[in-house]
Amino acid sequence: MWQDLIFLAGSVSSLFVLVPTLRDSMANVPLGTSAPSATIGIVYGVTFFSLGMTLSAAGAFLTGIMWSLIAAIRSPHPFNPTRGSNGARQSTEAAPPNAD
Repeated sequence: MWQDLIFLAGSVSSLFVLVPTLRDSMANVPLGTSAPSATIGIVYGVTFFSLGMTLSAAGAFLTGIMWSLIAAIRSPHPFNPTRGSNGARQSTEAAPPNAD
């Protein structure tokens, strides 16, 4: 089906757009954005699979996984010990003297 290829192309393009966000250590994506996007991607993947559109299912599922990684790594939440509640990266090194 040509529709399967179109949905796959859309998912692959979104993966390319999301990679820089995942790689950027300064990126701060709210959990309220990344968690629903991850859920939608995975639900779409299951739905496409149930329709026999395996390429679309794989693309949507991978997009959901990418958003899950962004939620885990780039969202400020209490389960991520390297980021504070405001999303700023927490330093584990002491500030040098007279760093004011």
